[in-house]
Amino acid sequence: QVQLVESGGGLVQPGGSLRLSCAASGFSFSTFRMSWYRQAPGKERELVAYITSAGGSTNYADSVKGRFTISRDNAKNTVYLQMNSLKAEDTAVYYCNAARAFMAVGYDYWGQGTQVTVSS
Repeated sequence: QVQLVESGGGLVQPGGSLRLSCAASGFSFSTFRMSWYRQAPGKERELVAYITSAGGSTNYADSVKGRFTISRDNAKNTVYLQMNSLKAEDTAVYYCNAARAFMAVGYDYWGQGTQVTVSS
């Protein structure tokens, strides 16, 4: 029922660009905060960026500031991550996350991830 499906990952050269997409269904996308996380081998999962439900606010990890841009299109139930000036250190599985808390009820949904490999 609830689905978050990431796409756009692949192999890119250092300095290159990639655009990830996350298509959502089965819940009220426009009311959720959307985030991108990543996890490299042997490392814990870390927050890369998030965007508020209406798109009014964004936040980025220091390691990607100035290089990555998160955006959303609520009409398409899709969140994006534009990745520029990619580095080898960006290599990881990237996960889409949807979260919302209202009163005592919280929701937290995850996609299956898409592999991003930065290598020459």
